[in-house]
Amino acid sequence: VLALNGKIREVGEKILASNGKEVDFASALESCEEAGGTLATPMNEEENKAILGIVKQYNRYAYLGIKEGETSGQFKCINGTPLNYTKWHQYEPNGKGTEKCVEMYTDGSWNDKKCNLYRLTICEF
Repeated sequence: VLALNGKIREVGEKILASNGKEVDFASALESCEEAGGTLATPMNEEENKAILGIVKQYNRYAYLGIKEGETSGQFKCINGTPLNYTKWHQYEPNGKGTEKCVEMYTDGSWNDKKCNLYRLTICEF
């Protein structure tokens, strides 16, 4: 398995990578897309753990490729597909339309958050 100092991880069909930068959601998404990927979006426990590995390595919360849809409290992948796997922290999501982005905590659980905060960029390819 290719691992550049643990900066690149393979999980299933995906490759995960982080540039170690903390930016807002739009900038994180843009840098992933410029690199030919998108924001890391865990589709199962295995992928969530792989993303968590990078989160723990930098000890920084990271944005995930998940956003709140038109309906308050209903989240989906940024490519529009429904979320079939979730790992919300207890009592989350609780933003009720005000927190449209999703971050991963250093324990692997998720929290809905405003999109203008600076979080770690983790991309998937």
